[in-house]
Amino acid sequence: MAESWDGSYDPGSQSDDSHHFERLRVEPIYDAFVCPLTKQVMRDPVALENGQTFEREAIEKWFRECKESGRNLVCPLTEKELKSTDLNPSIALRNTIEEWTARNEAVQIDMACRSLNLGSPESDVMHSLKYIQYMCHKSRSNKHVVRNADLIPMIIEMLKSTSRRVRCKALETLQTVVEDDADNKAILAEGDTVRTIVKFLSHEPSIEREEAVSLLLELSKSEALCEKIGSINGAILILVGMTSSKSENLSTIEKADKTLENLEKCENNVRQMAENGRLQPLLNQILEGPLETKLSMASYLGELVLNNDVEVHVARTVGTSLIDIMRSGTVQSREAALKALNQISSYEASAKVLIEAGILPPLVKDLFTVGTLPMRLKEVSATILANVVNSGNDFDLIPVGPDHQTLVSEDIVHNLLYLISNTGPAIECKLLQVLVGLTSSPSTVLNVVAAVKSSGAIISLVQFIEAPQRDLRVASMKLLHNVSPHMGEELADALRGTAGQLGSLFKVVAENVGITEEQAAAVGLLAELPERDLGLTRQMLDESAFPLIISRVVKIRQGEIRGARFMTPFLEGLVRVLARVTFVLAEEPDAIKLSREHNLAALFIELLQSNGLDNVQMVSAMALENLSQESKNLTRLPELPPPPFCASIFPCLGKQPVLTGLCRLHRGTCSLKDSFCLLEGQAVEKLVALLDHTNEKVVEAALAAISTLLDDGVDIEQGVAVLCMAEGVRPIFEVLLEKRTDNLRRRAVWAVERLLRNEDIACDISGDPNVSTALVDAFQHADYRTRQVAERALKHVDKIPNFSGIFPIMG
Repeated sequence: MAESWDGSYDPGSQSDDSHHFERLRVEPIYDAFVCPLTKQVMRDPVALENGQTFEREAIEKWFRECKESGRNLVCPLTEKELKSTDLNPSIALRNTIEEWTARNEAVQIDMACRSLNLGSPESDVMHSLKYIQYMCHKSRSNKHVVRNADLIPMIIEMLKSTSRRVRCKALETLQTVVEDDADNKAILAEGDTVRTIVKFLSHEPSIEREEAVSLLLELSKSEALCEKIGSINGAILILVGMTSSKSENLSTIEKADKTLENLEKCENNVRQMAENGRLQPLLNQILEGPLETKLSMASYLGELVLNNDVEVHVARTVGTSLIDIMRSGTVQSREAALKALNQISSYEASAKVLIEAGILPPLVKDLFTVGTLPMRLKEVSATILANVVNSGNDFDLIPVGPDHQTLVSEDIVHNLLYLISNTGPAIECKLLQVLVGLTSSPSTVLNVVAAVKSSGAIISLVQFIEAPQRDLRVASMKLLHNVSPHMGEELADALRGTAGQLGSLFKVVAENVGITEEQAAAVGLLAELPERDLGLTRQMLDESAFPLIISRVVKIRQGEIRGARFMTPFLEGLVRVLARVTFVLAEEPDAIKLSREHNLAALFIELLQSNGLDNVQMVSAMALENLSQESKNLTRLPELPPPPFCASIFPCLGKQPVLTGLCRLHRGTCSLKDSFCLLEGQAVEKLVALLDHTNEKVVEAALAAISTLLDDGVDIEQGVAVLCMAEGVRPIFEVLLEKRTDNLRRRAVWAVERLLRNEDIACDISGDPNVSTALVDAFQHADYRTRQVAERALKHVDKIPNFSGIFPIMG
């Protein structure tokens, strides 16, 4: 025996395996077997004319080199010139070598069988595995030998070894054994072997992981094994993760990617890939697969949860194909397409892509045409339409019908309203959401309002407020909220009846469940109702709605009610609803009674300080203006005792007593709670602070409230004094100088004229060219009444001569 099998060979050495195993023989090696050129046992020995024997491939290479270098043709062993390059096969020698090799290989295979067990020394196992690799590389037919010797199960067993080197070598050996051999792959498909290989993928980046990926790549070339690999829980997820890993080497990433490409042969694998973020294979099937596969994949796409960016990619890739299927396919195929379109239309950007692809006309046609689709699919169509409409496009420009109608054409809106009143709750809700989307845009809301008015549908729309389905109630409230600025009277008339819809809205607000979307929608609708509608306010007073609103506002201010998402619109709506009480104080004694009982003036003053909530501050200032306007009517004037009898004889005895504690502004007994006096409530400073607000509507409301201190019916001189103490004079002049809006200028000119009646202020301001310029500008360009007020103001600062002392007063 040339060398004994005692493990003296180092498996980790860098020596050439084939060279080593050629010399690792059970029988002695004969010199005649070895090629003089390669120094290895010959497989195809041939003889030259001089009788010397070489490996055919080696001697042919020698001849080529001689020819290419221009040398004489010589024998490489004797270096004597040859007359011919003829090669004579040494058949007898080849047969002898093959028999000798077969005997040696049989013995070595037997030794490998004995060494491949978990109890063998690591060096023996490594030696056996490397020998099996050598055998398979040497001849493809040897893979048959390995299989017949039952070595494959033994190699698989080595995957359980405690040695990482053995496990890695076993994975590498299995790849060699199964490469381009379907029978050997079939053996690996049995039992849990593939599952074991997949487990190696979960190891941190390592040699084992790389070898496992290489082996799976080879196995995935078999369609039968593709299904097997995909059926193992987590296999595709891990492979998908590896393709996007930043810690893997490039080779491993490429192999994982190619493995997934092979696994695409199985539809179930494609679904798993899509579920785990690798969508392109599924999209390719929708684009290029057979019809049955297209429908299957489209239907599955409709079940996936996609993030926004992915929705846009999907819409761009297969949107047109899905719309084509929806437009002309069978009911089954249209159902699959509709489910997918429903999934990818929920994001604004992807919805816009679908609009460009032409989704609107077939959607509208399916909804309005009887018998085209069963009702369950019309519901999906309505859902898609609602998604698309909420993308914010200019729907008054996109044709959807044969006569170039748009979604806001009167007949289209009429059809939508008809369906809303004659279908089930689910589709009604979606169609209401369509109208919500159309009425959310300034460019289309008036078209919808006109169609609602012409169809008389407002009463039926109001009835949905009491629907048992929450989504239906919310959608109807949002729609009515959107149209109320344009048809407030019609809406108020519909709600003023005895049907109970108004009470239903307040019941929703009263629910003690935090702050929900439905509550925000209900109070938002109530807030949009005409604020000066006395009948509606009286009904709210009769139903004790305002105490409920007050308690909700107070609890929010105290932090007892929470709901971050809808907190702001809910509070803004509550304050607007509450403020409507202050618009009917002159006509409704119960409104004054309520305001006194709940000290509304103090609450609105507190709300002035709701920093960041512009609408709350604005509405609170408007409410305080209304309350302050009523103060002069509610102030209790002092009752003076009648003069004594002697006063008529002795006038000096008739002098009136000096009264103390009276309001300097209203000349009577005032309080914040009973007469809503801003001066008594120390609100002036807070209103002045709002004159510097960035929102002109807040500034306008604050200035209007301040102006009640300078109004007819109060002591204007004292009002000016109050503003001076509150340092409010200069901010009012600043509002005049800024000229932000016409309304602000009008109010500012009015207030400035009142301030300039004070001689000291007029004297100070007369030298300010900016104020004079602003008043001159108002005198020249404002509306008629403002020009008159500006003229009086300019007279106060002597910019226009006062002729009243020259000409007699005419009757």
